Amino acid sequence: MAFGWIDEQAQARRRAGLVRTLRPRPAHSPLLDLASNDYLGLAHHPEVTEGAARAARTWGGGATGSRLVTGTTELHAELERELAAFCGFEAALVFSSGYAANLAAVTALGPHGSLIVSDAGNHASLIDGCRLARGATQVVGHGDPEAVRKALATHEGTAIVVSDTVFSVDGDQAPLAELAAACREHGAGLVVDDAHGLGVLGEGGRGAPYATGLAGAEDVVVTATLSKSLGSQGGVVLGPARVIGHLVNAARTFIFDTGLAPAAAGAALAALRLLVREPERAARAREVASELHARLTAAGLEAVRPDAAVVSVRAPSPEQAVRWAADCRTAGLAVGCFRPPSVPDGISRLRLTARADLSGAEIERAVRVIGETRP
Repeated sequence: MAFGWIDEQAQARRRAGLVRTLRPRPAHSPLLDLASNDYLGLAHHPEVTEGAARAARTWGGGATGSRLVTGTTELHAELERELAAFCGFEAALVFSSGYAANLAAVTALGPHGSLIVSDAGNHASLIDGCRLARGATQVVGHGDPEAVRKALATHEGTAIVVSDTVFSVDGDQAPLAELAAACREHGAGLVVDDAHGLGVLGEGGRGAPYATGLAGAEDVVVTATLSKSLGSQGGVVLGPARVIGHLVNAARTFIFDTGLAPAAAGAALAALRLLVREPERAARAREVASELHARLTAAGLEAVRPDAAVVSVRAPSPEQAVRWAADCRTAGLAVGCFRPPSVPDGISRLRLTARADLSGAEIERAVRVIGETRP
């Protein structure tokens, strides 16, 4: 029977407690939200929603085509200029998603004959970029610059090192300065995904590369999403103008994909301008993360110390993680639930988002619910 193997895989997932389901949410939920990636609390900000509405009224509901045909509006160009200036890079290129941006950067910068050195904890979009690239990929230990150095030493020719800046599972930060040093010893480029750093780390939320002094470097390329701190949707690649020009001509997820919807571009631009005016939002997100971690560990829970705005709480098993998250929801708290295959180490956990707009009372309530519902 066609697709009969799907039933076997579904049964295996059920036995392992790994079945995933879609849960549509209402526009206004009574739950306290620690599950989304709305780090700065901007997704529903009036200026951001008005930016989306104004862009839709002006440019229409969709971009109408690929970026190289009709999908590039003046709004896209304006957003790219301001993102590049904010993050400290020469140029930027906006994509329809952060996933598409990562596929573009890795595949276009990892040609045949090149070496791609990839951190074992990288996001699935970077992993898929490595799989699709024509270069050879070598996976190295998580956050291990010496392993990167050794891998680069085995190859003569073009090479890139690929890493998240802040890893999405535990919220730990990559050793960016050490990675850049290893790359420069061997003439390699550094490609980093700052999805969880933009808006949270660096001066006023300018990102982890900016905080590390790597912004604007000729050998550094940064990808990011517009769907987390900026409360919108889409992705961006930032880097030297010649690299961005190469992506325009070589990145398939740019050339063959419909451009980012104007409403998303308008929302992201409004959020970026709001962050420029209110840089304290970035520091507040980090403060909330630290407070969550301190309170959770004081309550006897195993929480990983956050480097940005992701707080991870270990669970005994996939089944218990799912039940724990469900019990939190019943008690009025929405939390993320990460389990295999989403976690590279096989350890299930609750994943909490520290939002800049959370009050002290909301933090206290979240910790109380998590503690009372623990397995």
